[in-house]
This record gives sequence, structure tokens and C-alpha cells, in this order.
Amino acid sequence: MTILVTGATGTVGRLVVRGLAGRAAVRAMTRDPAKADLPVEVVRGDLDDPDGIPFDGVEKLYLFVHPPTAREVVQRAVKAGVRRIVTLSSGAVTYGYDTSHHLPVEQAVEASGVEWTHLRPGEFAANKIDLWGPSIRADGTVVHPNPDEYGQPIHEADIADVAVKALLEDGHAGKAYNLSGPPQLTQREMAKAIGEAIGRELRFVDVTTEEALAYYVSVGWPEEIARYILGVGGYEGGDPDDFADYEFVVSPDYETLTGRPYRTFAQWARDHTADFTA
Repeated sequence: MTILVTGATGTVGRLVVRGLAGRAAVRAMTRDPAKADLPVEVVRGDLDDPDGIPFDGVEKLYLFVHPPTAREVVQRAVKAGVRRIVTLSSGAVTYGYDTSHHLPVEQAVEASGVEWTHLRPGEFAANKIDLWGPSIRADGTVVHPNPDEYGQPIHEADIADVAVKALLEDGHAGKAYNLSGPPQLTQREMAKAIGEAIGRELRFVDVTTEEALAYYVSVGWPEEIARYILGVGGYEGGDPDDFADYEFVVSPDYETLTGRPYRTFAQWARDHTADFTA
């Protein structure tokens, strides 16, 4: 049995590979194998080129892909003998905010006839590295217009834990797991946790939403995503989504599956001190 992990050098994919290593035959796929540094077989592949994906001998697939190639990738996987697919999706599907990004991938997998499991995480804690990292490293500041705004970021290792279980164990077919992350925190509390982890007192810059948007775009975030993060745009662009019915609940799925609570944001910050230091 070989498990193919796509996006193997990504934030979650790298941890999935490491969690599987030594427990199954793993093939890690990346565009640049020379930079992978992974303890398994590493192969070159690109999800934008389905013909070149090395599916030979693969029975299980960890899939992180966006349209428009999702359906073709899934079809080729099934034709090659893949019998189980675990997708990295999004909590936005659960709440009806996603109809064109992750949802079509889920639909393509479900229509394929193989065993499937969807992972639907919420806000990635790792987003803070690119959003806040540059200014924290430069002068100990955080660029955000509303320090008291709540969020519920999840440690990428929690997502990987569930992916590994769904790939190795039976009993997860036909299920979509909502991975909310631990209880909500304000942006101010998150910044405090990062500051404590790196031994530096951080302060928020007094900025408007428009100024924060311009800053996030300047450090590399697509404007559509930056607008969503700041609450001035919908998940798929356009007007902001109506979050009136959204509650920052802690989904029980992770604890039910693993027998332990989500890792805290403070733990995440300690695990990423190098990302916030010069």
C-alpha cells in the first residue's frame, strides 16, 4: 500500500508526511524534490499537470487541490487504482460560504466512487506568519485595525493528525470533519502569545481597515483573501459574508478522534518562534 501525499512541502502536507513516515509506504509529491527534506520517497509532480502525477501503485491519496484540475486529478487517480482519498477542504464549506473553491473538489471526490474523507479546518494559525511576521521581525509591531476582534486559529499539526488517522485507519469513509481549533481569542491575545513565545513585547499599529488591507497586499496576500480576512469581502470575493449565524464554537471532532484537546495558540506560537524572529 502506497500513500501519495500532494502538497507535501506545504504547511499541513509536510506534517502529514512526517506523521505517516515509518507507518506506511509514502510518496511525497512536490514541484521541487531537491528542496523537500522529507524522510520518505520524494517525487516531482504538479497538480496543474494531471498527466504527470505518479499514481502508479498508489492506493490512498491525500489531496489538496483547487479547480480547475480537481476533477481530472481525481479521475486519473481512480483509474490508476486509488481507493481512498482524504481531502484538505475548508470549514467555509460547512457554513455555506464556499461554492467555487473547495466545494467542487469535495464533489469531484464524492462522485468518484472511492472512499472519501473531508477535512474542514477553519482559520489557519499559520496565516499569522505572513500577515504579522514581517512587521514583528522588523520592529515588534502588529498591523491589524481591530485588536479586539475575535478569531479561532487552528494549529496545522491538529489538521495533520486527523489526516494521518483517516489515511491509516478504517471507519472514516463518507465523513467530513469540522476542525475548528481551540476556543476563540482576540487578536490582542494572539499577539501577546507570540510576544511571550519570542520574549518581546509587541504593540499594535493604529491603522484603518484600508491601510491594513494595503499592507497585507504589499506583503504578498492576494487582495481578495486579504479583504476576507479583514471582513470587508466575502469568502469568494464580492460583498462581505453574513456571519450573523456564525458562532465560534469548538467542534468536538478533533477531540473525539484523537482523545485530546486542540493545541492552543500559545503552543503554536512556541512552535513557530523562528518565524517571528529576525
